[in-house]
Amino acid sequence: MILCGMKEIFTALNIHNNYTVSGTKTLPSRYSVSQLASYCLAAVGISISNLIEKTGLKNHRPSVEVNSRLASLWFGQSIQPINWQMPPLWDAIAGDYKCRDGWIKLHTNLPHHRQAALQVLSCKADRADVTEAVKSWNADDLEAAIVQENGVAARMRSHEDWQTHPQGKAVAAEPLIIKKQTRKATINNWQATIEQPLSGLQVLDLTRVLAGPVATRTLAGFGANVLRIDPPNWCEANIVPDITLGKKCCRLDLHNKQHRIIFEQLLNQADVLVHGFRPDALDLLGYDQKVRSNIAPNLIEVSLNAYGWSGPWAKRRGFDSLVQMSCGIAEAGMSWAHKNKPTPLPVQALDHATGYLMAAAVITALTDAIDGKGITNSRLSLARTAKLLMEHPQSEPGNLSLQPQADDFCSEIEQTTWGQALRLRAPIKIKGTHMNWLQPSCELGSSEAEF
Repeated sequence: MILCGMKEIFTALNIHNNYTVSGTKTLPSRYSVSQLASYCLAAVGISISNLIEKTGLKNHRPSVEVNSRLASLWFGQSIQPINWQMPPLWDAIAGDYKCRDGWIKLHTNLPHHRQAALQVLSCKADRADVTEAVKSWNADDLEAAIVQENGVAARMRSHEDWQTHPQGKAVAAEPLIIKKQTRKATINNWQATIEQPLSGLQVLDLTRVLAGPVATRTLAGFGANVLRIDPPNWCEANIVPDITLGKKCCRLDLHNKQHRIIFEQLLNQADVLVHGFRPDALDLLGYDQKVRSNIAPNLIEVSLNAYGWSGPWAKRRGFDSLVQMSCGIAEAGMSWAHKNKPTPLPVQALDHATGYLMAAAVITALTDAIDGKGITNSRLSLARTAKLLMEHPQSEPGNLSLQPQADDFCSEIEQTTWGQALRLRAPIKIKGTHMNWLQPSCELGSSEAEF
């Protein structure tokens, strides 16, 4: 029985193969989050298995097994510090607030987003003051005002509201993965091995919180050489130890002439570009699709945004927690859990699911190129992944804890920048192939700008 959109995932990626999923426990949720986790990771494994056969590393497709428990845990946090702590996930004033006519989520983890919300509310950075200020607003008006100020916020809508909303309608009309075969170019011959099928593949990572970093972390797990680029002073301290696993991280200022030269050299050397900027951001920096293709004619691109690639919100900033509020997930969770406040998913499932689908899209694009189909670029969005999930409510209450057990972790200690840590075991098993990261997580900007 194909559950939680597996058929749609397989169709979107044009893959098929035998696979097994072990484990039956599920995370407590209104929706089938654990099944989504298992099947998105299965899609990655099957894509790798197909690539192994296509590259001639084996004359058949290796079997794929996904551990459902580990898949669900990887949708949470994959690292457990030893004698040190991860920074808090949320800024002190981020969260859900009651307006005159409903709920709104303020996302204030980034300083400029925090300042935008406080500017609109005309209050101090104090939770009690923010709570009082929000009470005088209608949710729609406050959402619009904060977005206008270049901040991020989302009113809680029901699924029915979202289905009739112009952006909800636009997202519903989009495929899960928007694919475009751009040109009949070939790709460079990377140094694939059966143990690490992506070994030697050079991936340029221009992504932020959280789906994009999950995608590139996954590619690194199969041997890809991932270089993440951040602007000066960019910080994601609360997730960096989790998502920089297997990567090198550098800083470049794309407004600086010399840094632009370095970036263009890296772009030319890359086999894959993964980016999560809003649709026009690279264009405004002078790197539209035509320019990128001229610099790197053989480049495979996979990109994402929050609210979809068409409709009035296509360029709107957003995060997993905001999309859950907008599309009806938080409202449905509130009703399901019999609570009186927004109730999101137990994990940031939209980010993680989209990230794994992005990784699978990269891998299938490599297979397409080997097949002579040319270069295939792909686009995904958190809102479209949300649609997939919401089509599959969960019948049972769920009985899986996000608290890992001792045997959920690798036996080796990871020596990170911040101290020793345990890392969850890989959730995917492919016969003869190892999902294994060759270097520990690191701080942003800790490497030179070179592959």
